[in-house]
Amino acid sequence: MNTLNIITLRVWGDFACFTRPEMKVERVSYPIMTPSAARGILEAVFWEPQMFYLIDSIRVVKRGRWVSFRRNEVTKVISLDSARAWMRSPEKTTPIHAGGGAEDGTQRNMLALQEVEYIISAEVRTTPLADRPGDRPEKYLAEIERRARAGKCFHRPGLGMREFAADFEWEDDADEALRRRQTELGPGAANFNEDLGLMLYDVFDHQDRAHGFRWLREEEVVQRDRPRWSRPPIKPKPAFFHARVEQSRVDCHPGRIRILTTTSAGN
Repeated sequence: MNTLNIITLRVWGDFACFTRPEMKVERVSYPIMTPSAARGILEAVFWEPQMFYLIDSIRVVKRGRWVSFRRNEVTKVISLDSARAWMRSPEKTTPIHAGGGAEDGTQRNMLALQEVEYIISAEVRTTPLADRPGDRPEKYLAEIERRARAGKCFHRPGLGMREFAADFEWEDDADEALRRRQTELGPGAANFNEDLGLMLYDVFDHQDRAHGFRWLREEEVVQRDRPRWSRPPIKPKPAFFHARVEQSRVDCHPGRIRILTTTSAGN
């Protein structure tokens, strides 16, 4: 692994919920951030089909405290067909009624985290679509740093959920950033070790993401209804790993840890 391609962001927020997939109805968070949530934050700051992220490690600055509350959710989802029908004839579309007491709404409990802070380190790699002379890793590393230092993002990153907004800041060195923040926060932020057991790694295989995708040009679209992408859609396949916190750091790089898919976990 080329350590020169490692970027580091410090992220924090008031609330976070990294939902355990085994909880079917009411959300229960993992005690710390998952690699898939870390990837989502980085992609919110910068992403192009010519590159992708491999989460290297997650350092826990503030573990946060458990908080439970009830919130309004909806029992229906908007399908693509419904969106198309609304575009053609808005007057014929029945909206989803949300909110307290609405027919399509419901109330569910959530066990979340409050006041968390993490340091995310990730390796930046290019896909086969990076075939132009300027599509080198250095280009994307510079763009990520420039956007992060300026506080720019494509959409506001979230801590496990879109409504739990995350603040972020560029860091030059993950270990130095952890030591600095521990000093600033005092004795309560000391290093800790913990075996967290099986944790969700990601729902999209990093080997599939490594291929990237591209939109087809008009002349390449033979049929009117043909999808405008050149690769088959990537199907979600939940994968897990054994998460261990050592000196407030969780190793997440797929080259160093064992990732279990739902098939391999059952064998």
